[in-house]
Amino acid sequence: MSSTTERYSIPATRFRSEIEVERSRFITTAQEVISQAEAQAFVAELKAEFPDASHNCWAYLVGPPGSSDQIGLSDDGEPHGVAGRPMLTTLQHSGLGDTAMVVTRYFGGIKLGKGGMVKAYTAAAQSALEQLPRSVRISWVEIMASFAYAVLTPLKLRLPDFEAEILTIDYADKISSRLRLPQEQLEKFQTMFSDLTAGQGTLEKL
Repeated sequence: MSSTTERYSIPATRFRSEIEVERSRFITTAQEVISQAEAQAFVAELKAEFPDASHNCWAYLVGPPGSSDQIGLSDDGEPHGVAGRPMLTTLQHSGLGDTAMVVTRYFGGIKLGKGGMVKAYTAAAQSALEQLPRSVRISWVEIMASFAYAVLTPLKLRLPDFEAEILTIDYADKISSRLRLPQEQLEKFQTMFSDLTAGQGTLEKL
């Protein structure tokens, strides 16, 4: 697994922006989704919120930025290829993962033509994705570590280097501690732990 799949940007909250092109209103709503079912529910919610809109076009991407295995798009009655596809392309180049968006259009009476519509839907998507607050998704892993008492203090000092935290500690013949750290740090942590315990400690992935 590469680090791009283990740590990536996602929308921090639902976000909405609006642009106007030749009197047509384009309202973009975007939010985090973690499954295709959640994305479809989001689309349904927005269609219910804007039932009188000319179109509610949508696109979503579930997974890390740029991925294409769990995607969806719809032109919702606009000419084929002028809305959903440019929205998805914009999303795939935004650096965001796990994101769905709906662009709601209220027709303003001036026809844009196919090229104009592609530009308008692209601009609506870009405007929202550039402004929305972002947070970070991290894939966490939990491990059970067993080691000698003398290792506890030096181990605690090294934990911040790996963004690791202690969840539980049990004191018996040896110390058993449940730890949490980012998946991408696990291999380096295992090497450090082996060196620190001179190969006498054990690590078990939970």
